[in-house]
Amino acid sequence: MTLTLTVSDDVRALAPGFTHVAIEAHGLVNGPSSDAGSGLLDDAARRLAVRLDGRAPHEDPHMAAWRETYTAFGSKPSRTRNSAEALAKRALSEAGLPRINLLVDLYNAVSVAHLIPVGGEDIDRIEGGMRLIRATGEEDFVTVAGGEETVEHPDAGEVVWCDDTGVTCRRWNWRQGPRTRLTERTTSGIFLLESLAPMPVAEVTAAATELAELLAKFSPGADIAVRAPESSA
Repeated sequence: MTLTLTVSDDVRALAPGFTHVAIEAHGLVNGPSSDAGSGLLDDAARRLAVRLDGRAPHEDPHMAAWRETYTAFGSKPSRTRNSAEALAKRALSEAGLPRINLLVDLYNAVSVAHLIPVGGEDIDRIEGGMRLIRATGEEDFVTVAGGEETVEHPDAGEVVWCDDTGVTCRRWNWRQGPRTRLTERTTSGIFLLESLAPMPVAEVTAAATELAELLAKFSPGADIAVRAPESSA
């Protein structure tokens, strides 16, 4: 079964340079963070440092483009950073990158190494297809605050990913909800790599290929399909 991904016309108009590449994978084997996954994260941090060559993450042209887009839909990018910039800051700090679980560690490593927002969702927890839309402000986003489940609502005009149940990720790729996140029980996942101009489409495609190869390495026998890039240009 192929999960449907739809980008609304008003999001395309907001970010005409937006491109995404999806990887759909079934038969995955997840588990706790491992030494191998940790090594990939450490290597990704080293690759990032070479890429930035002394610059701060937000000074990278791709991250600057995401900041402009966040500002365009009413977010403050210095407070709510896109996922790649937030991870890059962690990678360059003394704390380093978090270790979550094997699948999350794999896509975080690719995100940091390429400075591309990458997300992963458990297909079995998604209701219907996934849509990237500008929110009305009435949609439900179920999250956890202070150890308790709580329902938030996005701002009107905010760009969100959602399914038939509600919002799965706020502010485009800022905060994922717990309902669809990858857990150690996940066996089917959709991985989404998102880029904006001026990043070449070839680079996000190369990052997707790298992630698909890592998924295949750590889940031998999994059914992994990389979809063709979809661009708003």
